[in-house]
Amino acid sequence: MLEVKNLSCGYGKECVLQDINFKLNDGDFVGVIGPNGSGKTTLLRGITRILKLNKGSVMLQKKDIAQMEFKDFARVIAVVPQSFNGNNLSVEEFILLGRIPHFSDMQFLESKKDLEIAHKCMKLTDTLRLKDKLMANISGGERQLALIARALTQEPKLLLLDEPTAHLDITHQVEIMDLLKKLNREFNLTVLMVLHDLNLASEYCHRLVLINEGRIYKEGPPKEILDYKVIEDVYKTVVIVQENPFSSKPYMLLVSEEERLKRGDK
Repeated sequence: MLEVKNLSCGYGKECVLQDINFKLNDGDFVGVIGPNGSGKTTLLRGITRILKLNKGSVMLQKKDIAQMEFKDFARVIAVVPQSFNGNNLSVEEFILLGRIPHFSDMQFLESKKDLEIAHKCMKLTDTLRLKDKLMANISGGERQLALIARALTQEPKLLLLDEPTAHLDITHQVEIMDLLKKLNREFNLTVLMVLHDLNLASEYCHRLVLINEGRIYKEGPPKEILDYKVIEDVYKTVVIVQENPFSSKPYMLLVSEEERLKRGDK
């Protein structure tokens, strides 16, 4: 599906990422984790051509993305960003924007087929009930569902998400992650997402890519990546890693400075 080869990119003269290499296969569900400033969002911007690569290439279905037409690219990859413009649009109008890559050359309005596809995606994401509301007037969790619905309306093969659970309460975090897992499982949608919450990353992702200081520190299944020594080395904080009694996935417990001092640890 996707192959990143020797990718280096950044902002102006600053090269944030260096020599990034990894592959995504059809049906993968992969999380990108790492400390703030490590280059996670920069990676998504390089993959989606927002940033020009200083070096390397990104191959999408064996085609170099730099050589692809926008419409061809947008029919395969859809992005769910952290922020958006569109507060003055209704939820339905906003989600229908996802059909633009499929418009014919002289098409200016949505067709019956476009509406059918959008409404199908709205039902999947439980946003059809919101279709007449303004994006500005819905909650953060509902807005995130609308962003996902717009991306699905593109009918992509690969979905990229930048911190889809940020600023959401635990109920909406689980709702979003369960939805993405369902789309991955039932529709074979390949998912690559940036996540800060290591426990969510562990519970839902097949594989993790840990980035530190602009390079891939380690890549593999959660049980290999979420080792307490690895986390302490990269995040510079003390954690206890245990096994989730239901899923057998690793989960992390934080240890405060106060508790460390009680036990004589520095």
